[in-house]
Amino acid sequence: MNNFFNNLIIYNGYPLSVVLALVMHTAVFVAVLYFQSRNEVEALELVQPTIIKALFIDENPQVRNQRLQDQRRIDLQREREREQQRQAEAERQAEAERQERERQQAAERQRREEEQRQAALREREELERLRELEREAQLRREQENRENELRQQREREEAERAERLRREEANRRQQQAAAEAAAAEAARNEFELVQSATGLIQQLVQDNWSRPPSARNGMRAILQIRMLPTGELVDVTITQSSGDPAFDRSAETAVFRAAPFSELQSLPINVFNANFRLLSLIFEPQDLLN
Repeated sequence: MNNFFNNLIIYNGYPLSVVLALVMHTAVFVAVLYFQSRNEVEALELVQPTIIKALFIDENPQVRNQRLQDQRRIDLQREREREQQRQAEAERQAEAERQERERQQAAERQRREEEQRQAALREREELERLRELEREAQLRREQENRENELRQQREREEAERAERLRREEANRRQQQAAAEAAAAEAARNEFELVQSATGLIQQLVQDNWSRPPSARNGMRAILQIRMLPTGELVDVTITQSSGDPAFDRSAETAVFRAAPFSELQSLPINVFNANFRLLSLIFEPQDLLN
């Protein structure tokens, strides 16, 4: 449709001159063909074509007016299209600006919401921090109170323990003093018992000892006797000989004659075990003249 209007616009300018030119050229062409067909000459003669002078013909006012109206209509159409394009571009630009404003407004709202959220978060964090500090302070106070109570309790316990230790030490010292006194008394009694029993055994053995004629001053024989708590004699062993067999045999005979030592039955068993289960006797003839 656009091509048709364009061709129409082009030919509306020169319709008559174009038609005349076409008619004249067609007539010349037909004449040439006619004369050529009637000419019998073999050699063709060059015929100079008729010069046709084309004259400019004034344009038809109606056609010119139509052309101008069409041109104005086309210009108006183009102007309307440009205006529509400008309007569309303006609308697109306005839409883009609107979208940009909405995006900026949304970004601003989001920024404000984020700031409010951050501010609320900071406020909650600060409140939580203050609460945590208060809890820590409360815990410290409670801990200090517990520590004070524990310290006071430890001090009381230390004082009670010190007092108890002091009393126990005093009791221990009293008991130790009493035990030492009792031990000293027991030792004194035990010593007296041992001395008494030993003297009794020595006296009995001495009474039953018959010294041989070979006995001399300076001789010394040591005998170890083994006894039972009943005073019965178990064994006699010479641990140190005098050098005189008769002297040694006389000492052994004296021990066997003096046994049993029934006086040992009255001794405590611990005293007997410590002093008389194994007893050493020394034989020395000190009262001889030579």
